[in-house]
Amino acid sequence: MMSLVTFTRNNALPLLRTSITVRIQLNSASLSSLVRLEEKQGYAVVAMHKPPVNSLSLEMIQALSESLSELEKNKCKGFILTSACPGIFSAGLDIREMYQPTEERLKEFWSSLQTLWLQLYGSKMASVALINGHAPAGGCLLAMCCDSRIMVNGKSKIGLNETKLGIVAPFWFKDTFVNTIGVRQSERALQLGSLFTPDEALKIGLVDRVLPDPEAATAVAESELKEFLQIPAMARYLSKMRIREAALKDLLENREKDLNTFVNFATTDAVQKGLGIYLQSLAKKN
Repeated sequence: MMSLVTFTRNNALPLLRTSITVRIQLNSASLSSLVRLEEKQGYAVVAMHKPPVNSLSLEMIQALSESLSELEKNKCKGFILTSACPGIFSAGLDIREMYQPTEERLKEFWSSLQTLWLQLYGSKMASVALINGHAPAGGCLLAMCCDSRIMVNGKSKIGLNETKLGIVAPFWFKDTFVNTIGVRQSERALQLGSLFTPDEALKIGLVDRVLPDPEAATAVAESELKEFLQIPAMARYLSKMRIREAALKDLLENREKDLNTFVNFATTDAVQKGLGIYLQSLAKKN
């Protein structure tokens, strides 16, 4: 049975003097089945659990939004964002949401993604991404929204590779990338759709630490989060906003325009053809 969850939250952006109204429609079991939320002493672990690759479908995006809202309601100070699926952090946006969609669902999908980014990138909570597997495209975006990124070494890669599917990363993806690795690295990587190994990601500042195994990475992620939590919360948050405020404000002021741009672009014949070819290639692999 579907239930409608509506809540209004302060966007934790005192500098922007604004609020976000989030309208979420999810299955009553979505939160527990798609996101494993474990509250620990002083912080929480938010683990994506949508096998096999934690693709960001509409329901997954909304479950993540609701998880963040739940933590805020419980006055949680910080969280670790990770995956409960071995070998994958998140494969990014679910391509099936964009291929031959209904306009209504496509708009809800993109609007929900906008909301999740605003929540995560502008959160007052301290956050650490524990990247325990591949993190292309939307998976990379989620990781970059966190205050620190810890990645497990191995064959996993991370980056914004949208151009390889014939898709252009929206301006707020770009802004997040630039704020993380700088203008020149972002310009080149966005054009080429580059995916980086853990060591390459560390070199350009896309991740902050690379650890040899999940156990070591988990320990460091916990230690890193506790270091953030030792700083007076408002001073830490306002300092973060000095970097992120402009990007957040840009999307807040241009949500409808960005939504229309995405819908118009995603439904063009060229993009639909490219997505169809990509989905066919995935089917052949399976």
